[in-house]
Amino acid sequence: MMKTMARPLHIPPTEALGRHVLLELYDCPAAVLKDGAMLEQSMCNAADAMGATVVSAHFHQFSPYGISGVVIIQESHLTLHTWPEYGYAAVDVFTCGDIDLEAGVNRLKEAMEAGRWDWKVYERGKLMG
Repeated sequence: MMKTMARPLHIPPTEALGRHVLLELYDCPAAVLKDGAMLEQSMCNAADAMGATVVSAHFHQFSPYGISGVVIIQESHLTLHTWPEYGYAAVDVFTCGDIDLEAGVNRLKEAMEAGRWDWKVYERGKLMG
């Protein structure tokens, strides 16, 4: 089994139109990843921590377990997919504008009680000049 190492989080400012964070959260308690109301609140709290403006949220609980959700923010969106049976959650945070991505990502790692995590940042719509 491949072991993912947690890296320090530093998301640099960019001149691109947007930034897209792919956040992998491992070793999360199954009970946390099955709690739809808590996950929705945590995603909205992460958006608030970033300084984003929440427009709406929609979450769906699958049977027997697993949750998918989206939080639409004025600056773009956050999405979540959970696999409680594996202790894993995948989060995408796509934003434009001057917001604090690091604060939101840290809030999500804490809320989902991740034992390990990894992330990648992609610049979207990089301006050529």
